[in-house]
Amino acid sequence: MKVQLREGDVLVIKSIDRLGRNYKQICEEWREIVKDIKAHIRVIDMPILDTTKTDGLIGEVISDIVLQLLSYVAEQERAFIKQRQAEGIKIAKEKGKHLGRPKLKYPENWKNIYEVWQNGSITARKAMIELKLKQTSFYKLAKMYKENNI
Repeated sequence: MKVQLREGDVLVIKSIDRLGRNYKQICEEWREIVKDIKAHIRVIDMPILDTTKTDGLIGEVISDIVLQLLSYVAEQERAFIKQRQAEGIKIAKEKGKHLGRPKLKYPENWKNIYEVWQNGSITARKAMIELKLKQTSFYKLAKMYKENNI
């Protein structure tokens, strides 16, 4: 997106944390857009961070101070979210809860349909429809079945 920005353009973002993942990255992106490219930035969640409205050195200083403060707060918030997420995962694992996708199970009529498909009486597509499986699931189960039973 920065490649498309030109001098005088206005970049509108919802919140300051959209510019980067941490304090340093947010400040670097801001400075590059405002100072190097000479485009403006308007932050919807924080109207004080609107470079189209800041005139002169005082406006620039106020913008920089607010930017640095909010960048720091955004980085801290991300760190807290990550920490709470890790704690939640740990608690779930301790309780024995399964995390991630549910394990793929063989449908009740798997063996019959699989054998009919293997002897060539029906196509793989027809077998998938009968078993109500998507293509990737069908072939994954077929591979596991073949490796374990034949």
